[in-house]
Amino acid sequence: MTDSANPTNSSRRQFLKTGATVAGTLGLNLTMNSGAFAAGSDQLKVGLVGCGGRGTGAAQQALTADSQVKLVACADAFPQQIDNAIGSLKANKRIAEQVAVTDDYKFVGLEGYRKLIDVCDVVLLASPPGFRPYHLRTAVEAGKHIFTEKPMATDAPGIRSVIESVKIAKEKKLALVAGFCWRYDLPRRELFKRIHGGEIGDVVAAYGTYLTSPVKPMPPASTRPEGISDFDWMLRNWYNFTWLSGDGLVEQAIHTVDWLQWVAKDAPPSKCVAVGGRQIPAHGGNIFDHIEVNYEWESGLRCFIAQRQISGCHSENGLTVLGSKGTARITGFGKDGVSITGTNPWKYEGPSPDMYQVEHDEFFDSIRTGKPINDGDRMVTSTMAGIMGRMAGYTGKQVTWDMAMNSKELLCPDLKSLSDEIKVAPIAQPGVTPFI
Repeated sequence: MTDSANPTNSSRRQFLKTGATVAGTLGLNLTMNSGAFAAGSDQLKVGLVGCGGRGTGAAQQALTADSQVKLVACADAFPQQIDNAIGSLKANKRIAEQVAVTDDYKFVGLEGYRKLIDVCDVVLLASPPGFRPYHLRTAVEAGKHIFTEKPMATDAPGIRSVIESVKIAKEKKLALVAGFCWRYDLPRRELFKRIHGGEIGDVVAAYGTYLTSPVKPMPPASTRPEGISDFDWMLRNWYNFTWLSGDGLVEQAIHTVDWLQWVAKDAPPSKCVAVGGRQIPAHGGNIFDHIEVNYEWESGLRCFIAQRQISGCHSENGLTVLGSKGTARITGFGKDGVSITGTNPWKYEGPSPDMYQVEHDEFFDSIRTGKPINDGDRMVTSTMAGIMGRMAGYTGKQVTWDMAMNSKELLCPDLKSLSDEIKVAPIAQPGVTPFI
């Protein structure tokens, strides 16, 4: 996919290589006013890039957050996805009148996001994360406010590009809200406030879990439609390919990695080791179905994550934070499992509104008030921590933060259309697969 800093012929490799230069140049010519709305009115025109379930949900939350928001454009590689999203949104009577996507503003294909960005004030990015660095760069260059789903990249060159995009967004005073939704959950906000306030004493270690069945199982090759390219097949099953999803650790369990980063006050880990592999046949995909990562910080803090996506096994999504005066816990998805035991026992008993809605409520409020939220720094660190853990799991090596940040491994191939040829990298073998 040739998504570059400029809509010309520069390749992915050149785009990532020259990101810092582009950002420096753009910093000299900033014209976007974060308080400026569509055509000088109070209406905000929103565009959705990536029209699957999560993208449709994000659009619904955006329209619910602000009655003066209209969805005016959608972009996706597959036209049916666009029609499904629009149909679902129009079926919601509360927001149906805010859905104003005409046929001329349904942009199909890999490059459709460029046209969409041109006609919107706010962009919702929810396509497979392998494409995210290019979508982010194009949107910030165009001076658009952005909601971006997690993760923000699948490799280190992509992360380095995102870092530059975050800088541009700050300079242009653009709102940049990340889809690390738990950061907008009121019970968990209160828990971490108490952890950082010393209510469990000095934090010694934390253990997080993301143990579940396969999120998007890879179908057998026998179900593949005749005549479609390998790339088309991969994109239909994007979760199962590392270059598109980043692996289960980076795509779904990144929420738990983000909890660990929250424990560490968003300081990057200094190093990590990991174990992992593929237990169940991948049916042509190349991601692991389990990884366990051990992170260490310069302060001596140790954090661990267990991630597995195998059917028929124990399921668990939680966090245990061990302190010198007590233990903080998150058990399950509701507010009832948010608690502290020890010297200062506590259990959350306050309100618990939908966190997905809260993040969009705060996102649009920050645009309206001219005080744009920018989640960029922490979203970069959490995403990179996940990529770092995957690197350690895939190679079997101890990986330092500096090694990870300077990695030259480019996962995303240079593709222009669904008919392009692509080869699937083999499943990694710890001790054999090199660190690049």
